[in-house]
Amino acid sequence: MSKLFRTPTITRRRIQLAFVVAILSDALQLGLGPLGWTFFDEIIDVFAMILTSWLLGFHLLLVPTFLFELIPIVDMLPTWTGCVALLVSLRKKEQSLNSRPPADGVRIIDVGSDN
Repeated sequence: MSKLFRTPTITRRRIQLAFVVAILSDALQLGLGPLGWTFFDEIIDVFAMILTSWLLGFHLLLVPTFLFELIPIVDMLPTWTGCVALLVSLRKKEQSLNSRPPADGVRIIDVGSDN
C-alpha cells in the first residue's frame, strides 16, 4: 500500500507525460461542451487523476481538482493543466530540498538507530 502513495523521482519525461495527460483531459472536456456526455467527463477525470498520481505521485491537490471537474461549466477550465503545473513545481522543490547536502558545520545525528 505504501508503494501506491510513494513520490517518484521527478524526471523530464514524467513531467512531459503529466502535461500531455492534463492538456488532453482539458481539451477533451472543452470539446464536449459545458454539459458533456453522460459520465464521459467523469471517466476522463478518473483517468487523469490516476495517471497524474502514477506519474507525479499522489498529492492532496488532486482531490479538489477532481471535485471541481464535477461542477458543470467549471469543468471547462484547464484545471488539470493548472494542477499539474503546481504539482510539478511543488515536487521539484521537494526533490531539491531532499537532495541538498547539509550546510558546512552542521552535523546530522541519527538518534533512532542502535549503532
